Amino acid sequence: MTPPPARRSRRTGGGSAAPRLALPRRGSVRRSQMITTYGVGSLIAVDNESFIVSGIDDAHRSWSLDEAPIIHEHRLARVLGVNHFRLPPASEDTSKDGVRVRRFPLWHSCPSCQSLQHIRDFNPPAGKNVCTDCDDEPLVPSRFVVACEDGHLDDFPYWKWLHRKNREEGATGRCGGQMGMRFSGRSASLRSVIISCTCGVPEVSMEGAFRRSALTDLGVRCEGRRPWLEGAPAEFCTQAPRTLQRGSSAVWQPVLKSALSIPPWSDGLADKLSEHWEALRSYSSRMEIEIYLKGAFRGDDSVSVDAVMELLEAEREEDPAQESDSDAGATSRYQALRRQEYERLCSGNALRDKGREEQFICEPPVSDPTVLDPFGVGRPMLVKRLREVRALKAFTRIADPESGSEGHEAALSLTPTDWLPAMEVRGEGVFVRLDENRLDDWAESIAVAARVERMRTNHERMLRERATDPAEVPDSPATPRMVLLHTLAHVLINEWSLDAGYPAAALRERLYTDATMAGFLIYTATSDSAGSLGGVVAQGEPDRLAEALRSALRRAAWCSADPLCIEAGSSGIGGANRAACHACAMLPETSCEHNNILLDRALLVGTPEDPSVGFFERILTG
Repeated sequence: MTPPPARRSRRTGGGSAAPRLALPRRGSVRRSQMITTYGVGSLIAVDNESFIVSGIDDAHRSWSLDEAPIIHEHRLARVLGVNHFRLPPASEDTSKDGVRVRRFPLWHSCPSCQSLQHIRDFNPPAGKNVCTDCDDEPLVPSRFVVACEDGHLDDFPYWKWLHRKNREEGATGRCGGQMGMRFSGRSASLRSVIISCTCGVPEVSMEGAFRRSALTDLGVRCEGRRPWLEGAPAEFCTQAPRTLQRGSSAVWQPVLKSALSIPPWSDGLADKLSEHWEALRSYSSRMEIEIYLKGAFRGDDSVSVDAVMELLEAEREEDPAQESDSDAGATSRYQALRRQEYERLCSGNALRDKGREEQFICEPPVSDPTVLDPFGVGRPMLVKRLREVRALKAFTRIADPESGSEGHEAALSLTPTDWLPAMEVRGEGVFVRLDENRLDDWAESIAVAARVERMRTNHERMLRERATDPAEVPDSPATPRMVLLHTLAHVLINEWSLDAGYPAAALRERLYTDATMAGFLIYTATSDSAGSLGGVVAQGEPDRLAEALRSALRRAAWCSADPLCIEAGSSGIGGANRAACHACAMLPETSCEHNNILLDRALLVGTPEDPSVGFFERILTG
């Protein structure tokens, strides 16, 4: 990871593998963290310094192909409107270049002389972060930053905070004094952080800086700054700025989109055709395609005309071009992508019919699935091999990606690019599907509908509050079917984390819920040592799955926070949960697709007053 140069070099890399500039290195992170934790626009602490990860405008030049290879996932690329994806470069001692970062925040304090000012006023040597007046004492980056829900980020306005009651009406400019920051040590609260100035104004603490209207009351508005984008002009912004801790998770949250590689795109042929799609789409007859392939793949018999024709036909059926660019249109495209995966998970893809290059192997278990009939669970599918591509589409600040509309998403680059950073992971999993007729009968219950309607109302209110355009607020996905499947996936992951030896953070859910889908995939798609070991597929055998479901439901019937948990009218972010907490139904954030909202274990096991609300009530009382 390297900070940007102070000025541009006259020479460019010319496509060579060597770095273009001799830039200093500042720490290292895992590749997967560049998508999920330290992506573009995020703040990263390295020793006693703080940086913001730069945008990807020039990354295609600085990232060499041998260290940042191209990733292909045709279906996801079409939905996101890009040609391909790039894996972030390796950050090892031997790597030739890395991800560029920029120093942020720019306001620092010196713990020795207690001076608080812009870093340039400390006059540190190039590449260093020290106070020259205090024998090179390391400076401390500001603990506080200012952000808004449109993704803008700026330094905290210390001068305005200190002088808020000591400026003449209409006065402009600074007081000319030297600001300082000290800690009284009386407590660990913001009241102990004292800001002062030599101009003689009374000292003030940072207490109250995190109130929602604290900065607005001072007349501070969002300046529309985007420090992660070099040369980006300030944008006009009407959002209210908020004070945040520099290390808070609210400062940066990724907007991730993912897709499974499924037939006919999962055998590697689509990767070979990545540079030829535009030409192939222009041909309408089989003869034209055959002539083109003979010229483009001379001597390569692995690219057959029939396979290419099948891919082109599949692409036409999946073409998202007719959808609009609104939030509703984007949601429809992602839902269509999920529906294709659901159909393939239901039909399967046997190993005996495919070669070694196949990235998706899905088979039914050999044993009798009738043991699952009392649970209303159909025949499970064992996904023995899968590949998932997770792309960083954008990011949000303050508003979480689940409840924020696309209008709040901050871009990764100043100008549109034809690629996005992504990671490729492989694993295994189990696909579970519930009986749709039994689901529909259960969902018709007045009590069930009432519980879910309250969650849906709270969620839609949260969506309206955070929407850029109230006229285009996306509908809440909360339905009895969705909440039931979501909660069931959570309790099953918790059960398998105890029984299969996998940590809950190494398991992920993938929900397939709408009027035509009723299933979920639990899988281990992770790039670390808890990857594909066969343990999850083994849990999908009907006998073991039935035992796990029975145990998971018994655990869900009682929570250590009961009776408060089971009787909760609303809980979680924005009241979008009912009976769900970290002691019973919630998972690590990396495992849940919906940020631990839209959960209610009462829909699984019922309530003490009305057990019939639970879909599996008969299992517990039988």
